[in-house]
Amino acid sequence: MHFDPVLVRRRLGRLLPERLRPAVYPHTHALTVERYDVDGEPIPVADGLAAGYQPTEVGAAWGSPWATTWFKLTAEVPADWSGRELEVLVDLGFEGTGPGFAAEGLAYRPDGTPIKGLHPYNHWLPVEPGSDRVEVYVEAASNPQITMRVPTLLGDVQTAPAEPIYRLAKAELAVVDAEVRELVADFDVLGQLAEELPADDPRGAQLWATISDALDAIDLHDISGTAAKAREILAVALAKPANASAHRLTAVGHAHIDSAWLWPLRETVRKVARTASNVVQLMDDHPEMIFAMSQAQQLAWIEEHRPEVFARVKEKIAAGQFVPVGGMWVESDTNMPGSEAMARQFIHGKRYFQEKFGIDTQEVWLPDSFGYSAALPQLIKLSGSRWFLTQKISWNKTNLFPHHTFWWEGIDGSRIFTHFPPVDTYNSDLSAGDLARSARQFADKARANHALAPFGYGDGGGGPTREMLARAARTADLEGSSRVTIEKPEEFFQKAYDDYPDAPVWWGELYLEIHRGTYTSHAKIKQGNRRSEHLLREAELWATTAAVRHGAEYPYDALDRLWKIVLLNQFHDILPGSSIAWVNREARATYQQVGEELEQLITASLDSLGTGEGQATVNAAPHARNGVPALGASATGEAAPATVTLREAQGAAGGSEFLLDNGIVSAIIGADGLITSVVDHETGRNAITPGGVGNLLQLHPDVPNDWDAWDVDAFYRNTVVDLRDAESVAVAEGVSAGVQMVRKHGDSTFTQVISLAPGARALEITTDVDWQERETFLKAGFELDLRAEVSSSETQFGHVKRPTHENTSWDAAKFEICAHRFLHVAEPGYGVALVNDSTYGHDVTRTVREDGGTSTTVRLSLLRAPRWPDPETDLGQHRLRYAIVPGAEIADAVREGYAINLPERTVAGGGVEPLITVDNQSVVVESIKLAEDRSGDVVVRLYAADGGRATANVHAAFEATAVTTVDLLERPLADADALSSTTPADLSLSFRPFQIITLRYSR
Repeated sequence: MHFDPVLVRRRLGRLLPERLRPAVYPHTHALTVERYDVDGEPIPVADGLAAGYQPTEVGAAWGSPWATTWFKLTAEVPADWSGRELEVLVDLGFEGTGPGFAAEGLAYRPDGTPIKGLHPYNHWLPVEPGSDRVEVYVEAASNPQITMRVPTLLGDVQTAPAEPIYRLAKAELAVVDAEVRELVADFDVLGQLAEELPADDPRGAQLWATISDALDAIDLHDISGTAAKAREILAVALAKPANASAHRLTAVGHAHIDSAWLWPLRETVRKVARTASNVVQLMDDHPEMIFAMSQAQQLAWIEEHRPEVFARVKEKIAAGQFVPVGGMWVESDTNMPGSEAMARQFIHGKRYFQEKFGIDTQEVWLPDSFGYSAALPQLIKLSGSRWFLTQKISWNKTNLFPHHTFWWEGIDGSRIFTHFPPVDTYNSDLSAGDLARSARQFADKARANHALAPFGYGDGGGGPTREMLARAARTADLEGSSRVTIEKPEEFFQKAYDDYPDAPVWWGELYLEIHRGTYTSHAKIKQGNRRSEHLLREAELWATTAAVRHGAEYPYDALDRLWKIVLLNQFHDILPGSSIAWVNREARATYQQVGEELEQLITASLDSLGTGEGQATVNAAPHARNGVPALGASATGEAAPATVTLREAQGAAGGSEFLLDNGIVSAIIGADGLITSVVDHETGRNAITPGGVGNLLQLHPDVPNDWDAWDVDAFYRNTVVDLRDAESVAVAEGVSAGVQMVRKHGDSTFTQVISLAPGARALEITTDVDWQERETFLKAGFELDLRAEVSSSETQFGHVKRPTHENTSWDAAKFEICAHRFLHVAEPGYGVALVNDSTYGHDVTRTVREDGGTSTTVRLSLLRAPRWPDPETDLGQHRLRYAIVPGAEIADAVREGYAINLPERTVAGGGVEPLITVDNQSVVVESIKLAEDRSGDVVVRLYAADGGRATANVHAAFEATAVTTVDLLERPLADADALSSTTPADLSLSFRPFQIITLRYSR
């Protein structure tokens, strides 16, 4: 008889979904359904269970956007079902929806203990064996679906419509046929495997023949009675072992949950509880199950809001099945968080895991962040972690990353063993397609044979399922398939390292060639983050000084809480500005509250430091500036000239131009309000290119192909509008010497003040914008007269160099780059820095002029206006500050970057003696604080900022009995003993380029 695999494929494709899967539940019985609709925010579980329920029915509409409905489901178990395996089946209205982006529910028993979650691919609830009555409560969340690229009012509870968006589709009690369920799993695995194998592979043809025989063995009118016979036929194919050289996969249960994105923070709390409930229930039935969960914040949420779930999680952690990973407070963005904030992600994350579970996590787990800072390897190492995992770089639009397992080398030379799962997803379902893709794409297969596959539905999809575990069990040793083993991440990494210790090295940042717009989207969130980071620096510094000098109480609890709030808002969809309007609105309000509270802490500490009559000026920057001492200062510094002149003159092209000069820097602002000259007196060289300008505002259309708030596509540069015409240009009021100009475009107004302060080395621009553009990109450009081969952008604890040319596709892809407080460009002997108070996105280009000189144009990305997922992104009032520093070296850029972000403060009396001074300006004091263990020890973190080796004498102006070098968690390092024998008050330290050294002074 002729055999046609195509016909078998079609036959299985129909019978599996239409006849076999439904036969898993041969008998069903409708549940009685009652409901209680909650107005406003979710209510406690106890209140939900005790609510006044009203009758409803399957098919009834429920749930306006972001609302909650409690369903009570009851039934008497039919007498003839006694002793059968039973499940409750609930469909909240999942049709056409994907996991994590729809309605979700968490089911409870009458006593309030959680059962498990309900999700689009996870409709079932277990029934206790021997039950004669079923009573289940479901807390159902009507989270709306936010359609990609479609501007919507659904993204905020304040604007979403009130009409219900779901209909209850199913509420049944069902008998389970376990044999049919296993048959379905057998067909699922073998059918998928046969689909993946090449047409000329004998194994594939054999599988289709076996499947055909098994289908023939099934009586579709008695599936239950013939399932065992069909399974016997399939068992022969399932028993054939994998090839000796088959790709090996460690499968780790996983459920990547964005801490906020297309839902608010409060909904993430419930998403995490639902997923954790699913996972622990699955572990009860499957002892082999391993689940990795990152983000200490999410476990802390369960602990606070769902203690009954947390108790179960702790049980499974103690059993070794539920594995905390990541070692960070959240899966943060890593491009934009500042130095100390990035360190605190590890400090607070690892402390939580250690204190709550006794686990020192070794894996840094960041599958979805938008690129990875070159400072991370050193921070990972200093946190006591060994491994790094991500998958996001596979999203690159231009270049295929060449490795999946490699050593990642950071800016200081630290190396971390790193893995990118070649399965190319952090939400694998362990399908044959996923397993084959991992084997096919594994770039290092010639030398290594071990990869990791995180499996489970994320973002509230419920995590791993029993269907996935069934696939893992059948593919543990199956001919034609990758070998799958469920095990812990640490077991994978140790095996991968042992297998491939001489893996290749990748130097520098892991730049993501997509989502570049996240450096700019939602400017107020960027500002809130930057301001909070610097206020936290000040609050710790002044509080430490007050505690050491005067015995003032150190605000441990307040600082711990405020740090965690700031770290949470550095999550990789909050700080990047890529969330719905609700998330953005809450973030803005949170930063306002954090700022107010930190100002109060700073004021209290400064008041306690007051020493008498009069006032003195102090400064939390790491460098003294214009004679103002700084705590943690490198050197006191000479007072600079205290005068500045502003002169108006007739310009060569007609109209008035303005000259600003403070004896250090002079600048000319033309009649159009553009900067035509910026000269530092030391070199006498004009930073602005001949015929060029500085501070040119430019507008570009900004409609990326895919991800509105995330992306800036290179073609935006093809069209530009220069804002050269000014409504007015005049002497500015309220500043010592400045020029104000007003420009308009459409309904937007741009008011700028260019000013020069006495003693300043930087020409500062304050830009007030009433921003009313849509899908438009605002840049501020400076045409600089220098030939820079690279730009130097500040990152955590140092800077990263990037080419200014486009020689290769890797270079060209970096058309938008991230910098913190400064971006520096230079040729030998001369450089210029642009510093800012809240801008991260930049671009750098070069042009060779007709005179043979080179112009290097640096632009700051100020504002965007994407319409999805928040249709009102960035609209409204903004104040942005930045400055140009002519004749600048890297050390000048570092100093001025701190200066524009840290205000000078006043304190009563004669000022405050610095706790720590350093005699080399290349060594920066990043933080001064009291130890996390509340011992009263002083912790000082320093780093070599210039990019070269440095030696510095560190003087401590307080009594200390010993000093020790420690890691980020303030634990002694291997060389601690040698340092502790040194006189604590005066240390001589040697730094390698960008090295971080943390000192702990015992008092």
